[in-house]
Amino acid sequence: MLLELLIILGLICLNGVLAMSELAIVSARPARLKPLEAKSRGAAAALRLAEHRGRFLSTVQIGITLVGVLSGALSGATLGARLSQALVARGVDPEWATNLGVGGVVVAITYVSLIVGELVPKQLSLRNPEKVAVARAPAMLLLSRVAAPLVWMLERSGRAGRAVLWLLGQRGASANRVAEEEVHSLLAEAHDSGVLEPEEPQMMTGIMRLSDRSARALMTPRRDVEMLEIGMTSAEAIAALRRIARPRVPVQDRASGDVLGVVTLAAAFEAVSRRESLDLAALIEEVPVVSDRSDAFDVLEVLRKARHHLALVYDEYGHFQGIITSGDVLEAITGAVGAPDDGEPALLARPDGSLLVAGWMPADEFCDHLGLPREASGGYDTVAGLVLHKFGRLPALGETVIAHGHSFEVVDLDGLRIDKVLVTPV
Repeated sequence: MLLELLIILGLICLNGVLAMSELAIVSARPARLKPLEAKSRGAAAALRLAEHRGRFLSTVQIGITLVGVLSGALSGATLGARLSQALVARGVDPEWATNLGVGGVVVAITYVSLIVGELVPKQLSLRNPEKVAVARAPAMLLLSRVAAPLVWMLERSGRAGRAVLWLLGQRGASANRVAEEEVHSLLAEAHDSGVLEPEEPQMMTGIMRLSDRSARALMTPRRDVEMLEIGMTSAEAIAALRRIARPRVPVQDRASGDVLGVVTLAAAFEAVSRRESLDLAALIEEVPVVSDRSDAFDVLEVLRKARHHLALVYDEYGHFQGIITSGDVLEAITGAVGAPDDGEPALLARPDGSLLVAGWMPADEFCDHLGLPREASGGYDTVAGLVLHKFGRLPALGETVIAHGHSFEVVDLDGLRIDKVLVTPV
């Protein structure tokens, strides 16, 4: 009887090893295993098993099923029968003794199997899946090679399973996708555990947000760009440069509306210091041009190569739309803080729980702040565009629209531009 108990206990422990290996290899992150691949045979084996996850899971399932069948047969046919005989010897009715013997052994074995063969091994693998995967992967790889004929046979006879998946709507090839929400959750978890500083998750979120933006969403729009005119006199140009006080100022041809280039404050100061008249045409320097539909990372590459880290934005019709600088990209990563001219905050929380939002605030940042779907903006780049999308027209001052559990009230208009929006939870 002792030998039979040891065999069953060994089978339960083997079931625990299989369950622990399965969960560890499935849960292990490839990003943590790849740096160890060159130095650890276990890491290489774990990555190989993860690449063929379906075959690996089939192999483990075959092993667990065989272990379950063997342990069930031994517990019922041997230990159950022995316990029944012992109960009959003590005067218990034979029918009751059979039921109690087999049932008691099955309940006891099931309980031990749950604890030793499932729960404890899985808890161990979840604590450090990469470490467990590296330790168990070589043995699992060997087992998968041994069980390859059975796995091949199961795959060949798996048409019924594929038919069931087809009926359930799973008609495409499976893929290991990482959703953006998962990345945000990982960043929040890393911040809570102290791995990341408070500012780091925000910047990483900003970088992911940057990949969804276009040049139009990053640029300073034309109406907010202060420019020099090519026909200015020296005195007018000097006065304008003093008023604008920017290191790089675009120069436009008022007749055609084209932007000819930029004049740097350093070049203008050098000419004035030599007591020369300020000739804008002679000081103009060319800057690159990008489409308003260009991807943010394409714009970033252009800015990196540009001498003045500035680019002009034109639409498909050849009309000037605005400018982009490296500072605009940095602001997109760190988050909108305030308008460059007057320090106006992008979003101001009020004591009553409402939010006073600037119309120029990026719509994606606003949606992330309120937990709204980014589709709420309707493809617009700013909060003003989001409100226009909800109204379907240009609203009048004081008009309100309710959407996504919030009330959007237009509290300030700057001509035809929505300048301030009061957002209140409904």
